[in-house]
Amino acid sequence: MFVVGAGALGAEMAAARLLAPYFGDSTLIWANTIGVVLVSLSAGYWLGGRFADRHPEEPRLRVLVLVAASLIAAIPLVSGPFLHLAVRAFDQIDAGAFVGSMLGMLGLIAVPLVLIGAVSPWALRLAVRDVAHAGRIAGRLSAIGTAGSLVGTWVSSLLLIPFVGTQRTFLVLALVIALVATFGLPRRALLVPVVIAALIALPPGVTKPAEDGDRVLAEAETTYQYARIVEHRTVDGDGGLPAATERRLELNEGQAIHSVWRADTVLTGNYWDAYQVLPFAVADGPVGQPTSPPRRVAMLGNAGGTVGRALLHFFPRVVVDGVEIDGKVSELGRTWLGMPKGPRMNVITDDARPFLRGAADRGRDAAKRYDVIGIDAYRQPYIPFYLTTREFFALAGARLTPRGAVIVNVGHPESSDSLERALAATLRTTFPTVLRYRMTDTNTLLLATRAPASADQLRATIPTLPRELRPIAARAANGLVDASHGGPVYTDDKAPVEWLVDGSIVQYAVGD
Repeated sequence: MFVVGAGALGAEMAAARLLAPYFGDSTLIWANTIGVVLVSLSAGYWLGGRFADRHPEEPRLRVLVLVAASLIAAIPLVSGPFLHLAVRAFDQIDAGAFVGSMLGMLGLIAVPLVLIGAVSPWALRLAVRDVAHAGRIAGRLSAIGTAGSLVGTWVSSLLLIPFVGTQRTFLVLALVIALVATFGLPRRALLVPVVIAALIALPPGVTKPAEDGDRVLAEAETTYQYARIVEHRTVDGDGGLPAATERRLELNEGQAIHSVWRADTVLTGNYWDAYQVLPFAVADGPVGQPTSPPRRVAMLGNAGGTVGRALLHFFPRVVVDGVEIDGKVSELGRTWLGMPKGPRMNVITDDARPFLRGAADRGRDAAKRYDVIGIDAYRQPYIPFYLTTREFFALAGARLTPRGAVIVNVGHPESSDSLERALAATLRTTFPTVLRYRMTDTNTLLLATRAPASADQLRATIPTLPRELRPIAARAANGLVDASHGGPVYTDDKAPVEWLVDGSIVQYAVGD
């Protein structure tokens, strides 16, 4: 029961990671994953009880467990082509990730989990010899199974997935289950764990194939997510830049690009460029006089360092603290995306809010202040709720200089402004001025500050900016307006970001 329980929960964790490169890891996907697991186990409990009464023999139970192990081992071998076809099919009929991930889960893990679910009532039937002790035996088996589930969850999520990958996580779980199942069976049953062990020795291929014309340069499964670097050829004029081969950092399903590198320029033609010019909309002296470049910037959600790389290029005196929760993503940025090294680019592996809190026990300077705090900390499609609240923005405001500004990238479906309005309303609880700049159909940047700020202030500074930034600043000045009103104020107690974003995604998927 211990090993089977570990296999069930370990497979659940691995299955969610298996889906992430194709459908993401939003609450919709986790709801599907948990739902399919529970339904499968429930069906297994019911069937196992019936089979146990008809065939109360231990060898039959061991054969069932051996079959379940074989099916678990097969999951990563068939998942890539299956899920790739599923994504394409559902894209063509405009069905959302919810339906796709549900059917993907049903097709991949439902059957082995039904068999695993059948083990519990079958084992109970075999263990109970005396009805007078049935309760004690049932309790003991449940405790053992639950302990196994706990160990399976920890081992798969904290050790196996980060260090051996999702494919081998399934195979290791299947191997352990198969080895336990073979005790008491004929020797030929050992063929199953031998084959699984051989599969573990095979090098895994690319987790998710590249799109047509792209090339996967590197990939990693981290404690937090699936990450990869893709080489992509842009078309002429894309984002206002000439055609070139660029490298992109993709996380999970890859619907969003989290960092970009080009050999010919530090600019991207996308929202990262706005972080280079929006700080100049804030006056640091008499209103209407050019604003000087920022001296210290904190980028919360540094990813591969796209914003910091450009800041260091254009402004020789700036120092950037790039805060990224996933150290493996920072490594990819260093290796593939040109993230600078040196005292002007401090890469800090930490969560954004604890970093800003500057706890003394972490050796940080609590008096450090920033001219700009950029927030781009997405795990697609969500911004963590604790980075959207009144308390968080008050903390950010306390870490700003008098001319300082918070700049938040708000990612959203093309027709939705719900998250933007909520963040604007929440920002206004700390900052009297909140401006918006919708740079792309799916990215709006909010600028919040206590200092005077306006599009006119940005226009006054344009002549002093580096030549490459002047067209970007002019477009930003033409689009910079007062942020939307009427949204709810989020607090640490109530910040339904996931619900709001999920609703927007569903509405967009069905065409409303």
